[in-house]
Amino acid sequence: MFFHIAEERALTVKDCTILRGDGIRWGMFSELFPGGVYFIGIGGVSMSALARLLSAHGVRVRGSDAAEGPFLSMLRKAGIPVSLGFQEAVSEDTVVFTGAVDESHPQLAAAKRAGKRLLPRAELLGMIAERFRRTVSFAGCHGKTTATAMLSHILLGRLPFTCHIGGEDLTLSNYHAEGEDVFVTEACEFQRSFLSLKSSIAVILNIELDHTDCYRSEEELFAAFSAFAERAERVIVNADDVRARSLPHALSFGLCSGDIRASGIRSNGERYSFTVTEKGVPLVRVQLAAAGKVHIYNALAAFAAARLLGLVPQEIADGLSSFRGVKRRFERIGFFHGVPVISDYAHHPREIAAAIQTAQAIAEGTVHVVFQPHTYTRTRDLMEDFVAALKAAESPVIYRTYAAREKFLFSGSAVMLAARLPEASYVQSPEQLARVLAEKAKPRDLILVLGAGDLDAIVREMLQKTPSR
Repeated sequence: MFFHIAEERALTVKDCTILRGDGIRWGMFSELFPGGVYFIGIGGVSMSALARLLSAHGVRVRGSDAAEGPFLSMLRKAGIPVSLGFQEAVSEDTVVFTGAVDESHPQLAAAKRAGKRLLPRAELLGMIAERFRRTVSFAGCHGKTTATAMLSHILLGRLPFTCHIGGEDLTLSNYHAEGEDVFVTEACEFQRSFLSLKSSIAVILNIELDHTDCYRSEEELFAAFSAFAERAERVIVNADDVRARSLPHALSFGLCSGDIRASGIRSNGERYSFTVTEKGVPLVRVQLAAAGKVHIYNALAAFAAARLLGLVPQEIADGLSSFRGVKRRFERIGFFHGVPVISDYAHHPREIAAAIQTAQAIAEGTVHVVFQPHTYTRTRDLMEDFVAALKAAESPVIYRTYAAREKFLFSGSAVMLAARLPEASYVQSPEQLARVLAEKAKPRDLILVLGAGDLDAIVREMLQKTPSR
């Protein structure tokens, strides 16, 4: 049987800048950024979490964003000044930016002319991770946010940790800090940003072609994941994923194979329970509160990471049962004329197929899928897979593409995708969407909203203006 006991470590004089009551060393980052940090695009889910983390450690932090958003109020409550628009002068010595900000951005261009330190978000994340005793990172084309949040719930009250979550956990939000022993973070493959991380434990959930604007082939993508794994002390892989399991690893998980497995799987309304086995030995029964069979994989990944951190099975099971979900991950967001509406972040064909399958398993009537493609290149390059996934839905509604960083490309547009689906409807405004859904949705049906763009916000606003019953 596999066991690993976490060692205790006494704080030395070098460690102790000031140890606060919550276990965080005040000032553990201040020496890195004595002149403060300015975040361009501070309202993003990752950027806002990193800004709050640095501010909590005594770093002077400010930032800007294009428009109001849900994380800006959290930043203001944390005492972090935020400006809307990009006209504000930057006095800080370090400027942090994301891949969505190009060199022509007025604040970035001004900072470059002034000779300020320009720091990509991924590099800042790597610098932060290095200051913690241990770092656990979750990589993969699907499931990163959920698995990261699950491990955070497992560690809650059990080990001193800080988490950086690429979504909004229903309890912890996108950032939570209880100490500096373990740093739990997502590791994103976009633009190979995860290569800035050195992990104590790297968890690879799956490897499947995505971000085709960055990776021209599956071979390129696999090479990036391989390089990410090589930077880790220990690696955990999904043994059911043919690419992931080929990487050298210390531990594996899966439904069909692996060291950590789920047996005796039972479901109640798409909420699953199962027994976790470790190298064939039954350990503990786990009950998940979040709906969807895909969460079994995420839970096994978090379980495996927790075992390497030294936690015992019952502690891990209790932590997993406390996880309620993440916003926009199969989240029930309201009713449209009496029909329940669920929103999910799914924007890759495999994620779409899983979300539709889960919705159809719980719906009494028809599942009405509304999908917004995310970026033109992804839609163009994975067109056949999108068509196959969406054919499982009855007369899906395709909403205009969320372009993100890209320019219009007809071959990867929502119009082109809708044309490939004979039963599909194409809409490009909230008003059109409301009319189509009013015609389609009937009592006992379910509306499933899919996509990583602005469709979620559009539908939430639409629901506020629509009778719920």
